[in-house]
Amino acid sequence: MNINFHQIIEIASWVFLAYGLIICSGYIFSAIFSLIELRDYKKKNNFQDEIALLKSSNLPSISILAPAYNEEANAVENVRSLLTLDYPSFEIIIINDGSKDGTLQKLLDTFDMVLDDSLYHNAIHTEKIRGVYISKQKAYKNLKIVDKENGGKADALNAGINISNNPKICCIDVDCVLERDALLKLIKPFLDNDKKVIASGGIIRIANSCIIEDGRIIEVRLPNTFLARAQIIEYFRAFLMGRMAWSKVDGLLLISGAFGMFDKETVIEAGGYNPNTVGEDMELLVRMRRMMQEKKVDYTVAFVPDPLCWTEVPQQWKILYRQRNRWTRGTIETLLLHKKMIFNPKYKVLGLLSAPYWLFFEWLAPIIEFLGILFFIVLVFFGQINWLVFLIFFGVVYSFAILFSFTALYFEEISFQQYKKSKHILILIGTALLEPLIYHPFVMFAGIKGNIDFLLGKKSWGEMSRTGLTNHQPVEDK
Repeated sequence: MNINFHQIIEIASWVFLAYGLIICSGYIFSAIFSLIELRDYKKKNNFQDEIALLKSSNLPSISILAPAYNEEANAVENVRSLLTLDYPSFEIIIINDGSKDGTLQKLLDTFDMVLDDSLYHNAIHTEKIRGVYISKQKAYKNLKIVDKENGGKADALNAGINISNNPKICCIDVDCVLERDALLKLIKPFLDNDKKVIASGGIIRIANSCIIEDGRIIEVRLPNTFLARAQIIEYFRAFLMGRMAWSKVDGLLLISGAFGMFDKETVIEAGGYNPNTVGEDMELLVRMRRMMQEKKVDYTVAFVPDPLCWTEVPQQWKILYRQRNRWTRGTIETLLLHKKMIFNPKYKVLGLLSAPYWLFFEWLAPIIEFLGILFFIVLVFFGQINWLVFLIFFGVVYSFAILFSFTALYFEEISFQQYKKSKHILILIGTALLEPLIYHPFVMFAGIKGNIDFLLGKKSWGEMSRTGLTNHQPVEDK
């Protein structure tokens, strides 16, 4: 059967239209489910519950694991912040992953640390541990510093798991700022659920330009760059509308590596973090969920919509490019490692909904979008564009994109309202209007390049310099 050029155009047009309609439908359903989940959470949780938890003697002990690589600028202040968290029983384990700057020595000197001769269980293989340090000061009795040879973030977290003494582990980035009640809120799903909770995550907020003193957010301010503000809009969509919705249907495949809590026994049984992927946070959760499904254990993964953790996001285009490139490669690695789950009814929601969604609308989305742009250029070249239809279609797509961002802003305002000034909201609305035209195309390009780099076998994280949250000295991230 011969298919002419016009038929190819018609088929391709219907394919792109169908793909777009499915994405839009998914966004609408995610908004509905997120609103329901957010409403239910606000009804069930209040300040009095946290006071009761603090008085409880039955709360599980928590080990906070924070990998550090060349974090001399932030390490001490963030450890001091962690030491003041509101929780009855926890330990802090900072893992110095072969830093090349003064991170280790600064920590050892500040907190009066000495070598600890206690034995630890090497449940997960890691690079060599050079030493484990504890403080001579009683005020820091729950602090440990682990010095190890460089092996990357996943390997550092595995070393922290081996050293930890508590049944729950909380994995964070050392440059993050936690709310004082973060552990209390993140542990609640483990206590309130009839099912076995294997992991719990929370909302990540952007700390750029915020006023921070003694490791605490004193005043929330909007970042002074468009790039950082665009990421605020993006994070609102991802957390308040995306992960809230996936939590509602128990289909979460990702808990942010910046802040997440896990059942240590389950993590060790699953084999710990995979040091051979650049998306270690997503891959671990998917592997844990797959293991629980295959064992036919009744379990769940929880998500807490409170803004519990604040982090610095890239303010330079080249740094953002490296980050999104790495995120793309991490997604591809995870989906390929667990391709058995995709469209497999044995894995229920994960196999029939979550994994296919990540395949078509996370991994393949930038590729399909790029092909759509090429298709449009071909149509223009051959004079096949009806410009009135194109302008109407573009207007509909653009309007839907900004409407989704406005909905995310609305959810923020009716829930946690971190940006209280009217001018902040107006600036974010302006950012939302520009984001689809400036920010999104760049992220799409980084995703395309991430696919190419994956095919070329690239494994590195890339240099991720930051200005620092408590000062403005440049630091690097492994």
